[in-house]
Amino acid sequence: MRKVGEKTFRKYIWIASSIVLVITVLLASQIKNVRFDYNFERFFPEADEDTQFFEEFRETFSSDNDFITIAIPARNGIFNKKFLKKIDRYTKELEKHDLVKFAMSITNQEEHFIFAMGNTDSKPYIDFNDFDPERDSSRIYQKEELINSLVSKDGTAVGLFVRHQDYISKKNSDRLIEDLYALNEKFGFKDVKMSGRTVGQKYYIDTMAFEMVLFLSMSVALVIIFLIIAFRSLWGWMVPQVVIALGLIWLIGGMGLFDKPINIILTVLPSIMFVVSMSDSIHLVSRYLDALRTEDSTFKAIKMAIREVGLATFLTSVTTAIGFFSLYFVKVQPIKIFGMVMGVGVLLAFVITFAILPVLFYLFPGPKYVIKKKEDHFWKKHLDRWFLKVIRKPKLILWIGGLIMLVSIVGMTKIETNRYLMDDLSEKEPLKQDFNYMDTVFGGVRPFTMVVSLKDTSKTIWDPELLAEIDTAEQALRDIYGVQIRSSLVTALKIINRGSHAGNSEYYKLPTSKRKLRSFRQNLRIAEQGKVINTMLDTTETILAIGGTMGDLGNIIVTKRRNKYMGFLKSRKLDDVLDFRITGSAFLIDKNMSYLSQSMIKGLGVSILIVALIMGLIYQSGRVLLISLIPNVFPLFFIAGIMGYFNVPLSTSTAIIFTISFGIAVDDTIHFLGKYKYELLKGRGKLYALKRSYMTTGKAMILTSLILCSGFLLLIMSSFNGTYYMGVLLCVTLMVALIADLTILPILMLLFYKEKAPKKS
Repeated sequence: MRKVGEKTFRKYIWIASSIVLVITVLLASQIKNVRFDYNFERFFPEADEDTQFFEEFRETFSSDNDFITIAIPARNGIFNKKFLKKIDRYTKELEKHDLVKFAMSITNQEEHFIFAMGNTDSKPYIDFNDFDPERDSSRIYQKEELINSLVSKDGTAVGLFVRHQDYISKKNSDRLIEDLYALNEKFGFKDVKMSGRTVGQKYYIDTMAFEMVLFLSMSVALVIIFLIIAFRSLWGWMVPQVVIALGLIWLIGGMGLFDKPINIILTVLPSIMFVVSMSDSIHLVSRYLDALRTEDSTFKAIKMAIREVGLATFLTSVTTAIGFFSLYFVKVQPIKIFGMVMGVGVLLAFVITFAILPVLFYLFPGPKYVIKKKEDHFWKKHLDRWFLKVIRKPKLILWIGGLIMLVSIVGMTKIETNRYLMDDLSEKEPLKQDFNYMDTVFGGVRPFTMVVSLKDTSKTIWDPELLAEIDTAEQALRDIYGVQIRSSLVTALKIINRGSHAGNSEYYKLPTSKRKLRSFRQNLRIAEQGKVINTMLDTTETILAIGGTMGDLGNIIVTKRRNKYMGFLKSRKLDDVLDFRITGSAFLIDKNMSYLSQSMIKGLGVSILIVALIMGLIYQSGRVLLISLIPNVFPLFFIAGIMGYFNVPLSTSTAIIFTISFGIAVDDTIHFLGKYKYELLKGRGKLYALKRSYMTTGKAMILTSLILCSGFLLLIMSSFNGTYYMGVLLCVTLMVALIADLTILPILMLLFYKEKAPKKS
């Protein structure tokens, strides 16, 4: 802007204002198209063979998540005729629902019997015309397949399995859940527990929408408070707010325009955009107000402000965006989208700041107390005192910094990567409480799926020897893995075999006769017109699926059990003729954690490398490159140590903190070094240039860090643990980065920066 005259600048005002107005109106009209997306399957690793296998498996069989499990407790035990009649009516009404394919409860299930000559008969487990609590309970609890499925093991609750339409929409899932709540109310059932993708979808999306509004409102209030405190005028908080509002409209409107949904991670979008936009605005506004104290016109003050902080702010925006863009290396779609959206948002914030703020400065000159009195800010004496203390004790500060780094590295080794299906929700959330109840009382609701296929397709799965080997593998699933098998060909054959012996539990085992197997095979094909066998066996009869549930023990324990189980199969040579492959949503979520750790390290490494190259090119000094990285890598080790010592698990949300933190934390370093270089170019000595940089950028660094931290602290209001930890850890990281920039960075520059200041021309 050095060669731009005031007359030319006036023309720019109208052009820039018109362009911004048109874009804002266009994007604001697209905000209504923004939608929320809760689909945890998007967290499955991309371009992964196990993900691809699972998708192929679902095409052959069916989705393992299109159901709702309901647990209805009974105060006086479940074998009460009045209670069971209500359950029966409840089940029948559920079956009438247009979104429900079928509903299973203990009151609508029957035990089937097969007699000589192929004759069949059945008897309901609960016969209200001949109800005997003691006899019926004894008969039911002898049936292994019913325990912790349709009745809890302790007899305190009944379970219902509701299979609804595949891939149900948000609108229909809301309607189904609301109808279930109404049904519970109608029958007077209290403390009903529900779990399933549909239940989670409604809860998550409703919570995400609420938190978006909450964070937006609180961010606005917070920013206003900070701006009033910082600039003590109506002008001081009104002008930056325009930039922030425009940035948010552009970003959210752009998501609506390009049909990018808001996922669970993007609920923090308003908070991050507010604080990032504020960082750009405060640096420019702060320097502009300082310039008003020395320049004799608004136009000259604008020119000076842009000249001094323009490049540094551009670099900070680029490095912050790089931090977000580095998330593209994570093979998880929601994180990729989060990184791309936030990276674009940071760059938009920069463009809007430098396109509109100078216009607003010119149209609405600064506060009168600055223009008239040319007052110095009250920070001057404090920053001067802090600078002297830092310079006088360099060895002490470096020793303390080294000790903290060492302690942090030790803590970092204690970080756990254990992952639970519902660990993103706090224990006080109703959905988490329902999940915990189902997991405890019904023996686990973590889905388990295994596919068994013939290696030699010339054989048949109905071979008695092969079925016996599959039976051995299934028993090991129970003993080693802790799986409660809900659906399998072997289990179905055992049930039929028991039914062919008048329900005698001693015959709950595989038949060894080929003749019986052929007969039972025919029975399965007839059952419900083949729907039953199609859920466990493919059309070629060479691939079968075993489905079940287990406790949510965390991926560390589950992985150990899986390795032990696979070792068992190998030791028994069961995998010589059969291929055993574990799949399913829970398995892929576990695998996601290993991908996440690798991807984060790669993304963070790329981010640090690119930022280092930028610093090296701008300042043309390898020393500056290393000096600038130290105070910004330091907070990453510190926060990793905090996570280790305080048992904060490495999850999807907490893992991305490192790349975000580095991208944002390096901003203050760039502003500091940018001012330092500017002072050297003016012919200042190294110590004087260092002090001037400390004094002029110190205020903006402190203010932006406080606003960033306060903005991120708003996230502790979230119902999601990941968002909560993101807020706390980002806040701690940025405060540590600020302290490092105000203590370690000046000392490193003073001790190791050997470049001589150029002579004044």
